[in-house]
Amino acid sequence: MNENAFQFAWFQQSAAGFDPLPLAQSLWRDDQMHGVAVSGLLARALEQAVGEAGRTGLVPARYHVDLFRPARMITTTASARIVREGTRLVLLDAVVEQEGVVVARAGATFLAPSANAPGEVWAAPAERPVPPPADLLPAPSEHHVPIFASTAGWSDNFGDHQNAGRHQTWQTAIPIVAGEECTPFQAVASIADATSMVTNWGARGVEHINTDIDLALCRLPDSTRLGLRAADHLAADGIAVGTAEVFDGSGSLGTATVTSLANTRRTVDLSGGVEPRGAV
Repeated sequence: MNENAFQFAWFQQSAAGFDPLPLAQSLWRDDQMHGVAVSGLLARALEQAVGEAGRTGLVPARYHVDLFRPARMITTTASARIVREGTRLVLLDAVVEQEGVVVARAGATFLAPSANAPGEVWAAPAERPVPPPADLLPAPSEHHVPIFASTAGWSDNFGDHQNAGRHQTWQTAIPIVAGEECTPFQAVASIADATSMVTNWGARGVEHINTDIDLALCRLPDSTRLGLRAADHLAADGIAVGTAEVFDGSGSLGTATVTSLANTRRTVDLSGGVEPRGAV
């Protein structure tokens, strides 16, 4: 593996834990890690704990992350434990720590799939999102800059999408740890942090910083290529709630929600087409 390929991940594993690579750097501050990397590391720890318990085939139906301290660009550790295990579910907690201090935590419920119930239930009649046209995308095995659509059509030119239109994105997940394959759960858990980019990105840039991530899934993604489309955005007194629909090449599979605080003193202005760190 060449050096550039080795750096194409959020973290490099070391004897002390996980060392953040340059791609993990946040746009908010140079010494801060973005939530995509933190969430991916938590998901990796949760998935490993489920695997070590021998519970293969479960669906990570609920995943919640609290981002209550800025994660710095320093060596990081992650661990997970099973809180409750039954025949149809496994409930877990996970934490990310830096220098012995917890900076983020996650809870997850993995459920055993079965058959759908036969009765009819109301579902939203809205048109479901679909991936960008194939001619705009690289080969499935290639990583790419996140692609967005808004009042402007699908493109990787961020300046085109600084507007008040309905945003959506399509991304190929970056490996969490260098030298490891990214799993579908790790992919959707990390990309879920981009819910802020489709729900909080408006005409003046990204003016909110998310404090958590909520992800609810009815199935695993069909690959590590995923999309988010804004479903709603509500705000009052500096607190915003943004919800996005999660979709892949097979259709919609869940929702992602972020709760955010207004952060206008450090607005992320992408009007000049600046590429966010961590988006490659």
